[in-house]
Amino acid sequence: MPEAVSPVEIPKRALFKSAEVCDLAKVQPYVLRSWEAEFPELGIAKTAGAPRVYRRADVEQVLRIKHLLLVDGLTLAGARRRLEEETAPVAADAPAIAELIGQNARERLTAVKRGLQSILDLLASRANGDGEFRLAAQSASPTPSRARSITPARGKAAKGKATRTAHTRRSGR
Repeated sequence: MPEAVSPVEIPKRALFKSAEVCDLAKVQPYVLRSWEAEFPELGIAKTAGAPRVYRRADVEQVLRIKHLLLVDGLTLAGARRRLEEETAPVAADAPAIAELIGQNARERLTAVKRGLQSILDLLASRANGDGEFRLAAQSASPTPSRARSITPARGKAAKGKATRTAHTRRSGR
């Protein structure tokens, strides 16, 4: 039976070099590199040619991996699965969360729809008979009695007609 891995005192620093991680975990550098291949989130490098640098959380994960391999007897793939299970959110609440998100989305969409409808109603109430909208000037305007005229879009047919007209002028047809 393998002996238990003794607890390791990790120095209170943010970053560690790979040699320091190997000393703390008591593993060879090639072992640490093989673990990096199985656990891609492990370790960071500052630049392409720089030596590997590890965060404190990475050192803790290296120690956890060593424990899973040597004490629990798992393979690298088994250790990876175990770590994923430990860090994954609880799946039992997933349907309830999805339902709440869906409900909130429906409520937000309904609020947006109401807002758009009120804008449409406001624009319709300000339309005059010739198809132009008269919008009251904003209160910050120096001349509040003036109104601005906006011609509404007439849809795809009007746009296509304008395009055809411009094309006709260019081509001479």
